[in-house]
Amino acid sequence: MRVGEQIREVLDIHGFGSSENERADRVAEVLVDVGLPGDKTYQKRWPHQLSGGQQQRIGIAMAFAMYPDVLILDEPTTGLDVSTQSVVLDTIRQMTVANNVAGLYITHDLAVIKDISDRVAVMLRGDLVEEGPVSAVLECPQHEYTKMLMAAVPDLAGRKTIGDGAAEAKAVADVDEKTHILESAGEKPGDADSDRTGTDGAAALAGDGDGRAASANVPLLEVKDVALAYGKAQILDGINLILEPGECTMLLGESGSGKTTLSQCVAGLNDDYKGSVKLRGTELARSTRKRTNEQRVGIQYVFQSPFSSLNPRRSIGQSLTVPLEMSGQGTAASRKATVEEALDSVRLGRTFYHRRPGDLSGGERQRAAIARALVNAPSVMVCDEITSALDVSVQASIVALLRRLREERQLAMLFVTHNIALSRHIADNLAVLNKGKIVDYGPTASVLEDPSHEYTRALIADVPKF
Repeated sequence: MRVGEQIREVLDIHGFGSSENERADRVAEVLVDVGLPGDKTYQKRWPHQLSGGQQQRIGIAMAFAMYPDVLILDEPTTGLDVSTQSVVLDTIRQMTVANNVAGLYITHDLAVIKDISDRVAVMLRGDLVEEGPVSAVLECPQHEYTKMLMAAVPDLAGRKTIGDGAAEAKAVADVDEKTHILESAGEKPGDADSDRTGTDGAAALAGDGDGRAASANVPLLEVKDVALAYGKAQILDGINLILEPGECTMLLGESGSGKTTLSQCVAGLNDDYKGSVKLRGTELARSTRKRTNEQRVGIQYVFQSPFSSLNPRRSIGQSLTVPLEMSGQGTAASRKATVEEALDSVRLGRTFYHRRPGDLSGGERQRAAIARALVNAPSVMVCDEITSALDVSVQASIVALLRRLREERQLAMLFVTHNIALSRHIADNLAVLNKGKIVDYGPTASVLEDPSHEYTRALIADVPKF
């Protein structure tokens, strides 16, 4: 169904208004309310022609269309960039006040809670552990779990280090003692041996092969003049960046800016681009199918959703074995050993080998997805919004994991996100994309403290303050 029809369907089913024209006017009006064009041309678009942020706003428009008395918002801004999130939050705030609508806002983003809510209720394992005015709960939390969540929130200024294990570990220990839980902070080892073998496993995975360092004069990864257009729509327009061993570059931008498209070009998942992508000075074929086995192994991709990137019918061990089978490495026994080492390296443990994705939490699934990218010992890992669906405590543990992998293996990362607050905690360099162009590029601190482009300044201004 076209997006205009989907909003119109809500009005038709509930008998809104007294005429066709009144319903048509309401469709256009509610689209504008959520920051989208209300014209007929836009209403005729298909969902696949919209970015993720635009799709989310269509869903919000459908919920607002009938002027509800109560609005339940289940993580409505999780997949949105800060600018789009700001528009959506302003829309929610304005419409709830103007129409006297009560809102129940479900989220794991504490900065958003502070920005939009009057009261907050903190839940843990089905129990309400703390409730009260936002200022009282966030400024003076009483429960250890609330304290742990707040300690894990990334801050744009970089005043604290998330995922260092100190504050989170203490809070988790206290929570565990009181409520008998083991995984509040997302750090749930599969067995007692996982922590002891984790470092050794990572070292064994590093190997020599494709994980070797680039030469002194040639960047590990070089993207040069990459451009891509679909008809008249210019998605990427002359992208240039480099990545060295052990370095993390964050690709930052709003929905539709070209972040994921660029990442897929680098990984060979999109072969429509012009320009070049080089690995250790050698230009890569545009399609991963035409790249050599060594080149395919060298660049690995971790997808956004841990709930859809793993085959639910396969065990974790089977899913992690597939890349090794495709690259033709080793015997069945050696492949199993490599997979077990990868599970150890992401602090899951080899007991997870026979578990299925449905048995795992979101954080555990994302760790399994990272382990799958590691089994072939890549030199570059592309992380596409891999923390956007995770709560702040699990996000902190994933950030700590990635930081450790970079240090131990000199693993280079291209980290795609719209979460600016994470930049100081994980990225060496920041590349800001706007309408397919890099408008700011340099060391993270320099870009954040002295942005050269108005778009970057606007993004930073839209970050919810915590």
